[in-house]
Amino acid sequence: MASVVFMGTPDFAAGILRSLIGSGHEVKAVFTQPDRPKGRRGELQMPPVKALALENGIAVYQPEKIRFPENVQLIENIKPDFIVAAAFGQIIPQAILDIPQYGCLNVHASLLPRWRGAAPIQWSILSGDRVTGVTIMRMNAGLDTGDMILKEEIPILDDETGESLFEKLMHSGEKLLPEAMEQILAGSAVYTEQPAESPTPYARMLTRQSGLIDWHESAASIERLVRAMYSWPGTFSYLNGKMLKILRSGVAEPDMEKELMSAISAEHGAARPGEIVRAQKDDFIVQTGNGLLRLLEVQPEGKKRMAADAFLRGYHLKEGDVLSEERQV
Repeated sequence: MASVVFMGTPDFAAGILRSLIGSGHEVKAVFTQPDRPKGRRGELQMPPVKALALENGIAVYQPEKIRFPENVQLIENIKPDFIVAAAFGQIIPQAILDIPQYGCLNVHASLLPRWRGAAPIQWSILSGDRVTGVTIMRMNAGLDTGDMILKEEIPILDDETGESLFEKLMHSGEKLLPEAMEQILAGSAVYTEQPAESPTPYARMLTRQSGLIDWHESAASIERLVRAMYSWPGTFSYLNGKMLKILRSGVAEPDMEKELMSAISAEHGAARPGEIVRAQKDDFIVQTGNGLLRLLEVQPEGKKRMAADAFLRGYHLKEGDVLSEERQV
């Protein structure tokens, strides 16, 4: 049994911590981000990792900056065999990386060196990747550049969302981490150096504005955006001055697109990106910069989520209405 200091913050990290707690290793302390205000009332909410640690009687520390000398000294006093990090949200300095006897391990939700950075799950879907996975690596001072120990590939399905892929990758990490630790303790771990350059851009952190739809993009790109951003931060646009969240969509089939484009051109000329070109039955269809997008499930501002047919029954939507990137009043 090894002693561990764990560093992580969101739900993904909580799943990894849960696997550590159940693996027989001793989690001596947890470091996580400070409580942050959430919701309309701005009430402080503890990170999922903190909640899980407290449930299990584990000491919790929430430094604004892990690199401050008092935190380095605290970890030195704990003397962990391992430090394990998963979606911690802070850069861990070399002074801390040097403390544990068996190194600092990171559970990263991509097949490194692809998608180094803060949001690899969403960016793999956004880019149309067909496969992703989890990498257990030994951390160094670089950003997700350490030696790789174990990997597992996970296919990305055609209807994969950020939420569903998150669950798959979390469970993969829960399985791989204890295996990697046992290999290290047994002296059988194989460390594979990463290439200096990643084949993909840095998977930058997402904000709520990341889900704002640009209707000049292609239908295929917007459909991937809707899936990648589900359920956080979500995708949205504006209709008649109010926000409309887009929860599920689909690219119009070629035959449907050909038929609609022919009818629209004959009657009105070319439709603008964001223009609703059909609103009937169980969906409504929007012109994009390239192709047509079917909106299948939405959530009007201040209302519950609903299928497109329910939305169409309650809202007087008409062809020619335009979805925009700004709240126009």
